Amino acid sequence: MINAKWHKQHVMPMGSTLSQRVDWHVAHAKACGCREMPPTVLKELRRLGKELPKRRPRVK
Repeated sequence: MINAKWHKQHVMPMGSTLSQRVDWHVAHAKACGCREMPPTVLKELRRLGKELPKRRPRVK
């Protein structure tokens, strides 16, 4: 289930940089987790040696 409140308060900026996208998706995984991270974001997290965040469990 989507966390609509979180999404409304955390809109991804238009033309965002890869760094901004990574930050947004990490926060999203913790707060909502309604979908998987895009491959480009996962690749960048691995390249930076950062731990992949645990995705918040989906609520049915």
